Amino acid sequence: MLPLRFPKGWQVASVVLLLLVLAAAITPSLWSGRDPVRIWFAPFDKWAHAVTFAFLAVWFAGLYRRNAYWRVALGLFLFGVLIEVCQRFVQYRTAEWFDVAADLAGIVVGLAIAFAGLGGWAMHVEAWYARARTSS
Repeated sequence: MLPLRFPKGWQVASVVLLLLVLAAAITPSLWSGRDPVRIWFAPFDKWAHAVTFAFLAVWFAGLYRRNAYWRVALGLFLFGVLIEVCQRFVQYRTAEWFDVAADLAGIVVGLAIAFAGLGGWAMHVEAWYARARTSS
């Protein structure tokens, strides 16, 4: 982890974020069913996976050093697999390996964004917070 001022706070926020993603992944989806409108929105599921995992990759890249990005990628990949395993055990969701592929695409995009300059963003947030506290 980066030398952050509030590491426990970031860790708690990270766990809460992952639990929210897991909860969203195992609750009934809004676009399930066979009516034409829902069928039209079916590809949204893959985009939702990709965007969510891109966000998660950027989130964790903001908390960890570049040499740990491979661990971020591996952890998020395993989290994506866990989501699909959990979806297999609920009747109103289906586990699809294409979802894991979309997760992986999102992880690659998110880490590319981090390498492009957004990595370590949490250090900037903490520096901004420290300046805001001292100026008030």
